[in-house]
Amino acid sequence: MYYIQEADKPNRIFEIFNIIQLRQDNIILSIDNENLPSKKAQKLAQKTKHILSKTNSKKIVISKNMQKQKEYINLLHTYQLEIVDGNWLFELLSCKILEYVLKQNNLVKEQTPITILVNDLTEITRRNIIQIAKEYKRVSIITNHIEKLKKMEKKIWQKEGIMITVGNNKKKGLAKAKLILNIDFPSELVNQYNVYEKAILVNIKHNVKIQKKRFDGIVVNDYDIKFRNLEEIDYEKNQKYKACQLYEANFNKKQPYNEIMKKIQKDRVEVMVV
Repeated sequence: MYYIQEADKPNRIFEIFNIIQLRQDNIILSIDNENLPSKKAQKLAQKTKHILSKTNSKKIVISKNMQKQKEYINLLHTYQLEIVDGNWLFELLSCKILEYVLKQNNLVKEQTPITILVNDLTEITRRNIIQIAKEYKRVSIITNHIEKLKKMEKKIWQKEGIMITVGNNKKKGLAKAKLILNIDFPSELVNQYNVYEKAILVNIKHNVKIQKKRFDGIVVNDYDIKFRNLEEIDYEKNQKYKACQLYEANFNKKQPYNEIMKKIQKDRVEVMVV
């Protein structure tokens, strides 16, 4: 695993000739631009790929400042590098995120109905839906794959005795939804629905901006965490990188769900909206 970051003091020669430094597990770029010119982004991405090809590693974490360089990051994606962005952990922690948001807005989850937007039903999503259904007043799911989610709804009812409603009404589905957990709907799809103007919208995999002019609710697109062993991570990394990405980077995502959640509990992970 490697960490990509900007140089503290950009070297002018390195910047001109697109020279990348490799120090242990740190890939350091000398850049002095808010947004890299397209040609420079391409050259740096190619050189980054070349360095990583020699290390037999495809997993990378990108510093907070470097995350502004969208074209460079998009090119790294095309090279099929595994960029740790925190979204996998975001979904695992979605129940904690919801609790945090409710607490900040003086709402009680046992009295609050919740609507979940989801199309791709993963094991993490299924587990989260079951947990949410146990804790919230009423759970509704909006999806483009109604038949697929209806089967899950039936299984949850048979196994857990919990009622969940599944549908896809764009006029009414979100018209009164005060709390919305958006798992994987992109912005353009969310904006096809009539969203309640005071809704709290938590977005897991896509940044979403509600285009409705009268919308005056809360939109959560980002988060970070604190955890027990954060102080054990290199001080410089603590300053340059998001804690949620540093934490996610150390997981084997193929581990069983229960083992992952046990580790999160053991590490006393706390969430915050940023």
